[in-house]
Amino acid sequence: METETLLKIRSEFPSLENKIILSSCSQSAISLDVLDAMEEYKNSLLEDGMSWETWMVKVNNAKEKFSRIINCNPDEIAILSSVSDSISSILHSLDLNNQEVCVTEMDFPCIGHAVLAQQKKQNFKVTFIPAENNVIPIDHYEKYIHENTGLTCVSHVSYYNGFKQNIKEIAKIAHRNDSLLFVDAYQSAGGVNIDVKEMDIDILVAGMQKYLLGVPGISFMYIKKEIAEKLSPTTIGWFGQKEPFAFDLKNLDYANSAQRFNTGTPPVINGYIADAALSFIERIGMETIERHLSKLSYHTIENALQMGFKLASPRDINQKGASTAIYVENANKVEGLLKEAGYVVSARKDVIRIAPHIYNTEDDILNCLKQLEKLI
Repeated sequence: METETLLKIRSEFPSLENKIILSSCSQSAISLDVLDAMEEYKNSLLEDGMSWETWMVKVNNAKEKFSRIINCNPDEIAILSSVSDSISSILHSLDLNNQEVCVTEMDFPCIGHAVLAQQKKQNFKVTFIPAENNVIPIDHYEKYIHENTGLTCVSHVSYYNGFKQNIKEIAKIAHRNDSLLFVDAYQSAGGVNIDVKEMDIDILVAGMQKYLLGVPGISFMYIKKEIAEKLSPTTIGWFGQKEPFAFDLKNLDYANSAQRFNTGTPPVINGYIADAALSFIERIGMETIERHLSKLSYHTIENALQMGFKLASPRDINQKGASTAIYVENANKVEGLLKEAGYVVSARKDVIRIAPHIYNTEDDILNCLKQLEKLI
């Protein structure tokens, strides 16, 4: 990316004036557009008191923009508050009795928690597909997914070390065994190109606060139309009805496609923020973002290895997203010390994760690594 373009992008993120933010695997920096969206929602409350029409336009705009980013129809997107809500809602809608659910050892814990909780209600087996040296070889899916697997849950990019999976190949294996494929894309959406049709994904979920440049409190769930309309969610609300403003208390009339998985009033302020953040993503373009992040990923790995750090992430940038995990003793403590020094990173377990975005430079990463070197 040209220096002039990068400097212009950096100027749109005011927090970068006094700190280096490399925590997009947890919370990205906030843009001026997002701050303006917060103000716009506040003003709608102050000036209008209530403005349902405007609020719903903002929420639906965000949904439409997310659908374009992952290449699907907006009707195939439901809006919930978190990935935890999404996986729970899906599990409640499936009859998994006498079947098996596969979860990988590298999934975020909420996926395992939701599956194990549902197992208390239904009689199914849970299989955890094992990792090997912090990655999951594709042949593990061949080994553990079989004809009795009703649902397979995978992360596109691992929250722990940025390991990126070949979703298209996993989908082939799952579908060959008549298993639905649930993809957690929270660590990839906004940083890695996603095409749910080309990848043949059945269900995909993602939230806004990481690489999509928003804040917590809103998530998007894609469900392939032909699958959604066979499901009857029991986690439901008035926005999951065909005519929510009919206020029909005595009849349940599911909305079409994934819309039936909507629940209550959507998080309106988050809709404003998501609309603004996704507009920025579209303006820059996913190809530009992914190319820049691949370059920074390579730079992080090369410099970290030269400085003697031990990596938990794959060294091949084709096998990882933007986040690079470095083994560090007392990772949480070191995260705090780096923050005091002006570097915002994210610790998980025994690693420090360096997760840049489109607004970061190679110098940001090199200087952070030098500070980390001093601390440990």
